[in-house]
Amino acid sequence: MNNTIPTQVLDQPRVKLLGREQAILEFNRRVLAQAQREDVPLLERLRYICIVSSNLDEFFEVRYADVIEASRTPGTGINAAYITEVSRESHRLVEEQYQIFNEVVTPKLHDAGILILNHADRNANQREWVADFFRRQVRPLLVPIGLDPAHPFPQVANKTLNFIVRLGGMDAFGRDNDIAIVRIPRVLPRVIALPKTLMPEGQQGFVLLSSVIRAHLDELFPGREIKAFSQFRLTRDSDLEVDEDDVTDLREALRSKMSTRQFGQSVRLEVVRSCPADLSDFLLEQFSLPPQALFMVNGPVNLVRLTQLIDQADADALRFAPYEPAWPAELPQQGLFEHLRHHDCLLHHPFQSFDVVVQFLREAVYDPDVLAIKQTIYRTGSESVLMELLLEAVRRGKEVLAVVELKARFDEEANINWAERLEALGAQVVYGIVGLKTHAKMMLVTRREGARLRRYAHLSTGNYNPKTSRLYTDVGFLTSQPDMTADVDRVFQQLSSLTQMKSTRLLQLAPFSLQDQMLRLMARCADAARAGRPARIVVKCNALTDEPLVRALIEAGQAGVDIDLIIRGACILPPGLEGLTDRIRVRSVVGRMLEHTRVLYFRWGNDDYEEALYLSSADWMNRNMTRRIEAAWPVRDPALRQRVIDECLVPYLLDGRDAWRQLSDGRYERINEPGGHSAQRALMARHRGQA
Repeated sequence: MNNTIPTQVLDQPRVKLLGREQAILEFNRRVLAQAQREDVPLLERLRYICIVSSNLDEFFEVRYADVIEASRTPGTGINAAYITEVSRESHRLVEEQYQIFNEVVTPKLHDAGILILNHADRNANQREWVADFFRRQVRPLLVPIGLDPAHPFPQVANKTLNFIVRLGGMDAFGRDNDIAIVRIPRVLPRVIALPKTLMPEGQQGFVLLSSVIRAHLDELFPGREIKAFSQFRLTRDSDLEVDEDDVTDLREALRSKMSTRQFGQSVRLEVVRSCPADLSDFLLEQFSLPPQALFMVNGPVNLVRLTQLIDQADADALRFAPYEPAWPAELPQQGLFEHLRHHDCLLHHPFQSFDVVVQFLREAVYDPDVLAIKQTIYRTGSESVLMELLLEAVRRGKEVLAVVELKARFDEEANINWAERLEALGAQVVYGIVGLKTHAKMMLVTRREGARLRRYAHLSTGNYNPKTSRLYTDVGFLTSQPDMTADVDRVFQQLSSLTQMKSTRLLQLAPFSLQDQMLRLMARCADAARAGRPARIVVKCNALTDEPLVRALIEAGQAGVDIDLIIRGACILPPGLEGLTDRIRVRSVVGRMLEHTRVLYFRWGNDDYEEALYLSSADWMNRNMTRRIEAAWPVRDPALRQRVIDECLVPYLLDGRDAWRQLSDGRYERINEPGGHSAQRALMARHRGQA
C-alpha cells in the first residue's frame, strides 16, 4: 500500500491540528444543545440527553481507554497534560448535561404532566404501591454482599447499577464490618410507570429503580443502621483485543473474549453528588482509578436508561411527528431487475424507503433465474429481514457468500450468530481479511438472462439495517453497469480467496487506493487553483481525523481552492486561520436524523468532465484509510450526480437551523438564522411530495 504524501504537503507551514478527543466532546456538546431547543418536542429533548450519555459511555469504553494506553507509549504525542484537559472537558460536559436535565427538561416534563417522583414526592398510596413492587419484583433478585475477608469486593460488570452502603452496628456474628455492596440485575426495569389510578387526571407518574431501592435499603440489612449510601456505576475498557495472527479460529476467539468484555480495565466511576468522600475514595481504590476518573453527578448515574420513560410515556404530541419514508416514484414496486437493466437508481435514506433494498434482495431470493448472492454484513442487528432472506436463498439452492465482519464493535455476538446460522444451512461464510475490518457495504446478485449472466449490485454509505435506516441519513446505489458490477465482484473474490487484489476500474478501495485517490484529486484541484481556474472541494462525512488528508486539504486551501467541509462529528482541522486555513469552512449539522452520508466532491475547472463526485462507506479517519476494507464509487450519470449535489450538499451548506459553524479553536457556534431552513426538514417535505 502506498501512503506517500505529495512533497508540497510535507513542505507547507505546519498548522497545529485540534485534539481528536476534544473534537468528539465538542460534537456531544452540539447534541446536548438539542435538549435546549424550544422547537424540538419535549420527549425528544430528553432523548438527546440520553444520546449524549450513550455517546459518552462509548467514548470512555473505547476512545478514552485507548488514550490512556497511548499515554504510556513514547512518541504518541499524548501526555498527562492532554489527558487532564480531556478529563476536565468531560466533567464540564457532564455537568452541563445534568444541569439541563434537572433545570430545563425535568420541570418542563412536570408542566406537561409527566412526573418523575422521588420518594419525598410520593404520597402515601404511591409509597405503598412502590413498597409492594419492591418486595414482589425487586427484593427477590437482590443479594447484598457484606465485605469481610471471606466476602471480598465483588466483580462489578461494565455499566451496571450498584449501591455502596456504610452500615452501623454489628452483623449477625458480632462483627463490625461496615461496607456492603448491592449489585442491581440488568433484568430489572430502570423506569417504572405508576398505575394511572394513583395519579391525578392528566398526569403520568414514573419512578426510577434507583429511587425504589434507595427507599427500601433498610429492608436489605435488618438489624443494621444505614449511615450512608450511594449509587455507583463503573465504565470499563470494552474494546475486544484479539491477536489475529495468533489465532486459528477468529470466531471462537472473539466468542471467548466476549465473555470477559464486561470486566475490562476500569476507566470511569460515576456516583451521586451526595456520596460521602470516604465511600467514593474507597471505590476509587478498589478499581485502581485516579481522582480525575470520578464523576459525581446530580441525578441518576445512568441517564441512558431514561429512554424507557420516553418509550412508556403516553404523549405523542411530545415526540417528533411520525415520518414514513417514501417509495421512489420512478421505481416499480416489483420487477426491479427489469428497471435496473436500463436505469441506475439512487436511494436517499431515510427520506426514501429502505424497503427498496429489502425488495431487491427478496426478488433475488425468489427469482429462479438468480444463481448467486454475495453480501457484506457489518451491522444488521439481532433481528434482520435481510439475513432471514439470505437464509431462505440458501434453502432455495442459491450460491450465497456472506462476508461477515465479526469485529463490528458491540455487534460481535449478533454477527457470530448470523454467521453460524448461515453456515449451518450451507452458505459460504468468510470473515474478511486478517487485521482489517470489512466496512464496505455491498451486495451482488448474479442472474441468468438468456444465454448470458448479468450482475446487479447495491452499494451504500450505510449499514444493511432496516431499523437504523429510518434514523440515519445514507445514500444507496443500485446498478447493473457491467464495469461497476465487475469491480464489486473483484472485491468479493479478493475477500473470499485472499488472492492478489486485481485493480478495479471504478471502485476506490481502502487500504489500497482510496486515500491516494483522494490525495490526487485534492492535488488536481490545487493545481487548477494555482493556474487561475475555478477549484472547489466539498466533503461531507462523519469525522475528519486522518492527518494526511487533513494536510492535503490545508495545502489545497492555501493554493486557492474553495473548500467546504460538512463534518458531523470530530474534525481536527482548524478553519479560518489567517493565511493558513482561511479558505476552509467547517460546519456540522445536528438534527432529527443522524447524519451518516459520505459524499466527496471535487471540481478543477469549468467543464463537466473537470469534476468528480464519489459516494463512500469511509469516513476520513486513519482507521478507515489504513485498517479497513472500504469502498468509494463515482456517480457518473450527470442527472444522478446533480441530484446528490442538490440533496446531500447544497441543502446542508445553506442550513440555517440545524447547522453549526466551527471556529479556529475547535469550538462551535450555532448558525441560527431567523426563518432559516433545515436541510433535513426540507428533504422530508421534498420526498413526501414525490412519493
